[in-house]
Amino acid sequence: MDELFARLQKADRAEAERIERLIVIEWSKSGSPAMDLLLQRGREALDNGDTAVAIEHLTALTDHAPDFAEGWNALATAYYQEGEFGPSVEDIAKTLTLNPRHFGALAGLGMIFEEIGEPEKAVEAYKAALAIHPQMQGVLEAVKRIEAETAGQDL
Repeated sequence: MDELFARLQKADRAEAERIERLIVIEWSKSGSPAMDLLLQRGREALDNGDTAVAIEHLTALTDHAPDFAEGWNALATAYYQEGEFGPSVEDIAKTLTLNPRHFGALAGLGMIFEEIGEPEKAVEAYKAALAIHPQMQGVLEAVKRIEAETAGQDL
């Protein structure tokens, strides 16, 4: 993983997308076929817009595999999509405790801060994600947008 993260720092946009996919694949391996299946089912439910089912699968996953960071990140995503920012932030914190380089969790935290009207904290979270993954286009655009909107204003 260290090699992938080192390559990510120097990669152009296209290469960064390939490296990101490899990192996410590695992060998604729990070491247990049953837990991997719960993660897959939770993600499929999210993709289908069924956040309640996703939360059920992902809660079961985190109950049975509490040291699996990607389970917490997926659960945080489900809560975010449900509009439950408090539980989402709690699960992002668990994700980052287990995997401090989780750029997706940091970006998600930035999105939550942005939505609750905390632009300074959003930029801080986004910049932490970019320090790990400098080519996250949506995050780069969010930082530019927030900085333009808040230019000359006290945050």
